[in-house]
Amino acid sequence: MSDLKGVITNIQRFSIHDGPGIRTTVFLKGCNLRCFWCHNPETLEPKPQLQIFPNRCIGCGKCFERCPNHAHVQANGQRQFLRELCVACGACAETCYAEALVLVGQVKTVDEVVEEVLRDKPFYETSNGGVTLSGGEPLVQLEFSYAILERCRQEGLHTAIETAANFPWERLAAILPVTDLVMMDIKLMDSQKHRECTGVPNERILANALRLGEQSQPLIVRTPIVPGVNDTPEEVAAIAAFIARLPNLMYYELLPFHPMGTSKYESLGMDYRARGLKAPPKDKMDALVEVARRYGITARHG
Repeated sequence: MSDLKGVITNIQRFSIHDGPGIRTTVFLKGCNLRCFWCHNPETLEPKPQLQIFPNRCIGCGKCFERCPNHAHVQANGQRQFLRELCVACGACAETCYAEALVLVGQVKTVDEVVEEVLRDKPFYETSNGGVTLSGGEPLVQLEFSYAILERCRQEGLHTAIETAANFPWERLAAILPVTDLVMMDIKLMDSQKHRECTGVPNERILANALRLGEQSQPLIVRTPIVPGVNDTPEEVAAIAAFIARLPNLMYYELLPFHPMGTSKYESLGMDYRARGLKAPPKDKMDALVEVARRYGITARHG
């Protein structure tokens, strides 16, 4: 039994896009990048947060009664939410039957997470699937992530992580003994542009990619293709040339930007800087994949 706890946003069963076979993907909360196009803003902050969907509100007023900090108020005949007073206790969400208030981020023990993952063990065995830790960034909660993967390994499951690799190498190396597959992002090669788009430079990320390339675990490199950021043959060619030197590279995957985050940002009171961007068309993704293949690597797009 493990009493170690962490914060997750979702446990997605029957996932087929986060590694081989049928998988369960555990989304952990917290990320140390701030990519302006992120479509999972609810995973950025490490602590639970309250999402608000005003169009669902039925005006019952129960949130006024339950909030210990009086973050829900009535002013000029309209309900208002004072987010700066909210401590994300979840009391209001528990009484909101219309689900206009939703607490995102559940505190779970390792045992609770593993118990849910194991429900689909027969499907993993027949499809060569397993469990994937995603986020956010799973290495923000390193001890929790390690304990989950260690337990899953003990149950005979294939384990994988999705990471941006923006950590000291020692932190990445610590998770590898319980990891069978690493999927990492390389978003841009130019460090200044990387900083402008994600909030951090990329020297450490690229250095970690080279070291991951020396490990026994297979490596999948992914690039989210974002209009106006890295959707050119030159950008893809630069990344492909860099990763072509990695001996354990399984394949390079280009993931098209999808404008799915608008409502999530609004529900969290956050500004969505990618508003108005559109998904790149399939013919463009096909062309970028062909650019990557010129460097002798296996490439595909999502």
